Amino acid sequence: MTQMPVSVVVVSRDRPAALRRCLAGLVQLQYDPFEIVVVADAKGCAVVAGSDWAEHIKTVPFEKPNISEARNLGISHAAGDIVAFIDDDAVPEPSWLTQLIAPSVRPHVGAMGGFVLGRNGISHQWKARTVDATGATEDLEMNPSRATVLTPKGARATKTEGTNMAVRRDVLVELGGFDPGFAFFLDETDLNLRLARAGYATAIVPLAEVHHGFAASPRRRADRVPRDLFDIGASWAVFQRKYVPQTERIDHWRTLRAGERARCVQHLVAGRLLPSDVRSLLRRLDQGYSQGLMRQRGGAVVSNSPNSAFKLFPFVPRKSVVLSGRIWEQSRLRVEAVKRVKAGEIVTLILLSPTALYHHVRFDHAGFWEQKGGLFGRSDRSEALFRTYAFSSRIEKERRRIAKQRLIKEVL
Repeated sequence: MTQMPVSVVVVSRDRPAALRRCLAGLVQLQYDPFEIVVVADAKGCAVVAGSDWAEHIKTVPFEKPNISEARNLGISHAAGDIVAFIDDDAVPEPSWLTQLIAPSVRPHVGAMGGFVLGRNGISHQWKARTVDATGATEDLEMNPSRATVLTPKGARATKTEGTNMAVRRDVLVELGGFDPGFAFFLDETDLNLRLARAGYATAIVPLAEVHHGFAASPRRRADRVPRDLFDIGASWAVFQRKYVPQTERIDHWRTLRAGERARCVQHLVAGRLLPSDVRSLLRRLDQGYSQGLMRQRGGAVVSNSPNSAFKLFPFVPRKSVVLSGRIWEQSRLRVEAVKRVKAGEIVTLILLSPTALYHHVRFDHAGFWEQKGGLFGRSDRSEALFRTYAFSSRIEKERRRIAKQRLIKEVL
């Protein structure tokens, strides 16, 4: 059966190295047909221009620090029936699009969202959630191995994450895309609420996974410590004006501000911020909130028809293989991994030490997946701290854990 054409939109600003890594993951997607649309500042555009895939990627220059406007520009240039979104500091599993787009065969499904893995590459940063008109979220229990279609009920909407979501293009046009009032933060939450109010179902697809690194930006450090809370304050003010009754806004803001203060104090106690930093961050939060009370809402510009024809990214069927060895063999095995990537394979390298160290997974800039940890250590953080394994049985266990997402069928 022919799959639906998909446009993958990546917005990038101030993070050229992260974008380069994201693209290295996107080119390994096992989905056909899809196109890649990169909306980026000058540094990001230079990354695309200097890559081996430049002629196959739509590059849209955009310098304004507004995620919603950038995404709307990406939608306008997207010619796929479905528009998927991923952040520049994220990398998708090879099966990402195949898994994420599958529920779109049901015409009432307007949007799809997947699970997001955190920095260690194993634990989930976000799974399934709902959100209400105050912006409060609640976790959802979900079958981890199959997609679940959720029809809007009551006041709650199904939450998707901006770094791992897809929406029908015609639905995005109907809803007016993303609201530019949300320059950063709450942009997809606003879209989720509008999707629900329009009656569209959302599918949550646990096996559609992306690895999200939380790369540094002008708003946060690499260790997730905030640098500036202005845009968070501004977005909450815009959100209140759209969804929170006037009589409830003061108490709502007090609660939100207390939460941000508590987050800053946690960093203070941990030694990651100074008292003066906390005061400055909260001052910027208040300034942003004041500005958001006057910020224009709506007014999105999204083209009904794509601004350019579908630019098919050349699909390469790839075999997914696992290389494994002891930690002291890492240099040799990494050379082998790079060689196999260049030969067109999806490569997972598992390196084990004779310890109980926790496992971590990363996507190497050279294009292969690397998992490191102890032979007796945890990968899944819910497991026992220590379990005995033979080397071969531990490799087989890890292969099974990631086989569906990574499309692994054999072990070398």
